[in-house]
Amino acid sequence: MNYGKRKASKRQKEITSRGTMQSKRIGVRLIKAFLLLIIIACGAVAAGGLIFVKNIIDKSPEITPNDVRPSGFTTFVYADDNTTEIEKFVASGSNRIYKPIDEIPVDLQHAFVAIEDERFYEHKGIDPQGILRAAVVGISQGGHFSEGASTITQQLIKNNVFPNFVSENTFSEKLERKFQEQYLALNIEKQMTKDEILESYMNTINLGQNTLGVQAASKRYFNKDVSELTLSECAVIAGITQNPSAYNPITFPEENASRRDKVLSKMLEQGYIDQTAYDEAIADDVYARIQNVNVQFGEDSPYSYFVDALSIQVIEDLQNRLGYSETQAYNALYSGGLSIYTTQNLALQQICDEEMNNPENYPWLTEVGISYALTVTRADGTVENYGSGHLRQYALNAHGDDQGLLYSSEDEARAFVEEWKSTIAQEGDTYVENLTLTPQPQASVTLMDQSTGQIKAMVGGRGSKVASQSLNRAYRGSPRQPGSCFKILSTYAPALDACGQTLATIIKDEPWKYSNGAPLKNASGGYLGNITMRKAIEQSQNVCAVKTINEVTPELGYQYVQKFGISTLDEADKVESIALGGLTNGVYNYELCAAFAAIANNGVYNTPTLYTKILDHDGNVLLEANPESRQVIKDSTAALLTSAMQDVVKYGTGRSAQLDNMPVSGKTGTTDHDKDLWFCAFTPYYTCAVWGGYDENKSLTSIDTQYRFRIWRGIMSRIHAVLERKEFEMPDSIQRKTICTESGLIASGGCPSITEYFAKGSVPDEYCPGHGPDPEEETEENPDRTTGQENNTTGGETTGGEQLVAVIPAAVNNHFSNQVK
Repeated sequence: MNYGKRKASKRQKEITSRGTMQSKRIGVRLIKAFLLLIIIACGAVAAGGLIFVKNIIDKSPEITPNDVRPSGFTTFVYADDNTTEIEKFVASGSNRIYKPIDEIPVDLQHAFVAIEDERFYEHKGIDPQGILRAAVVGISQGGHFSEGASTITQQLIKNNVFPNFVSENTFSEKLERKFQEQYLALNIEKQMTKDEILESYMNTINLGQNTLGVQAASKRYFNKDVSELTLSECAVIAGITQNPSAYNPITFPEENASRRDKVLSKMLEQGYIDQTAYDEAIADDVYARIQNVNVQFGEDSPYSYFVDALSIQVIEDLQNRLGYSETQAYNALYSGGLSIYTTQNLALQQICDEEMNNPENYPWLTEVGISYALTVTRADGTVENYGSGHLRQYALNAHGDDQGLLYSSEDEARAFVEEWKSTIAQEGDTYVENLTLTPQPQASVTLMDQSTGQIKAMVGGRGSKVASQSLNRAYRGSPRQPGSCFKILSTYAPALDACGQTLATIIKDEPWKYSNGAPLKNASGGYLGNITMRKAIEQSQNVCAVKTINEVTPELGYQYVQKFGISTLDEADKVESIALGGLTNGVYNYELCAAFAAIANNGVYNTPTLYTKILDHDGNVLLEANPESRQVIKDSTAALLTSAMQDVVKYGTGRSAQLDNMPVSGKTGTTDHDKDLWFCAFTPYYTCAVWGGYDENKSLTSIDTQYRFRIWRGIMSRIHAVLERKEFEMPDSIQRKTICTESGLIASGGCPSITEYFAKGSVPDEYCPGHGPDPEEETEENPDRTTGQENNTTGGETTGGEQLVAVIPAAVNNHFSNQVK
């Protein structure tokens, strides 16, 4: 025992010795210091984290509810009934049709909440429980974080405030955006109700097939309004959200079905539906309906010629009338959610489409025309561009073919293109090629309501339209020489309107020369002697038109053409050839149609328009058509021209266009070598302009110059078949008087005479001194209406009364190369 006490005492002394106590103190201090360092480090990390987070938050954008609502909406185009949808303008990221939440089924709302954010109605913008669950799952899967934790509010912010989140390349960028997203979610939840957030979300999300939002998706997959969706259909759409490509119900129906079942199970678990509703939805064969709808949609087709022209007019009006930049106007049209109410009448458009593509209306010879563009990237990276001109030049050099873009079949055309490509090909080339083959000869038509200036139908070419904004021969794609149609606008309109001439004015039709000495002849090669202006118009005598323009002056004729809305004139057109339509640049079909419509409308010109009004996305009037309306010629002048041009159709160069139940007034136009064929004419209801010809300016002389009339008559006879007959009415400013056809004076006994219309105040005030009728000469009371007919014949129909036969020296102004019939 004593030994034990001594040993214990010794041990106690060792423990309590100075050295031992000092060692303990050092150890405690070290531990304290270590703990302090840890605390300091943690504090530093926390402070740094707070600073980091604060910096991120400070860089977060300030947002309002407007910032998280979707932008970019589909623009809808309607026919002239203001109801029938005829087209949509949709830019990438804009196929969206906004729907308020009270028009979205409750089942669809609950489907999104159940599958995307089950505590949506409980959290304040972020879901801590969801974040913890996602973290646990991610850690348990070895760092593979497959579970999402973003709330519906966060997803909305990500899509509308951070649209470029897909371009984040580093972890720090992703982390920064995630912190900002959560911060902004907490913030926006203080500013918006849950219904407002859910409404914006359901109108924002990508739902596959280029659809954004639930209404566009409902239309695309089920062809119905979102308000009509069944529970099963709601689950299909909600199931797409997580991965619009992988869960596309058209291309991957089985994958979507699995996701749909999960949506329905979540809805059942969370009490949004009962077992009966669940069982019915599961049993629904919804995917068969989706495939049927998809067949109806088919592939996207190009815009029509009318819609192509409409888009150009709308963009121009937004710029010119509202001050938009070109980019702003384009964005407004393709993603502004506009409602455009057009002038297009679908029934009339269908008639025009059918007649323009009726093979029986076209010449016996149908050829294939080539339009071509090629970009070649060589092996060394250099880029070369080629076009139709290169093919044309090759055909001329290699084969002596001056019509190198016309072939007898598509196979022959393609073979020629391949032949040419072989001459420029090099090893390592890559090609971007655009080859368009079109039937030739071509045609175009514009149909207008002359009382309003509204274009009711437009067709810019024959054959299948393969691309939007392709060559539109009826609008601004292809100006063509107008031929003798221009005699009315440039010559006879100002002569009657401002120069004191009348339809009874005598013009001597005789061999004649231009002022520069170039010879001028009529198409028939003969002359009619002294004839009235009416007769000159009826038979389209070139000499009479040129004589008249010299009295009117080309300058005044030019001014009148401008008044008629022709925008393609050049200062160089102030020459005699303007009488015969020999222009520097040619004219557009729709503008020539509008010019003749002004004559049909008692001399009042209405700017041709393709829409009546445009509403913005909120339903406010953005633009109204408000076409300019102006008196370009007196109503008496319009009536006289209308009467004279009725004779063109009754007895003259336009006889093939007569209608059975309606009077027609119009003018033919045919350029040198029959390269351009026109007929512009009107009834008391509509004005219609038809052009025919080869895109490559090939002569139609030996082929068929009459097909313009078949197209015009085919269209107008069908349109007027259901319309009540009307007559052209003479205004009070017109009076009638019998005049001598030889002198143009008031007829006296023995004069060959006709009863003519005159503008009041323009009736001759002298009587013809009298003369006995020549028994060899026919009077206008019993005229031989076959004189001066057009001299080209096809199928028994006559043409050619307007064609210029003169051979003009090369030194003569190039205007004379476009002379006309």
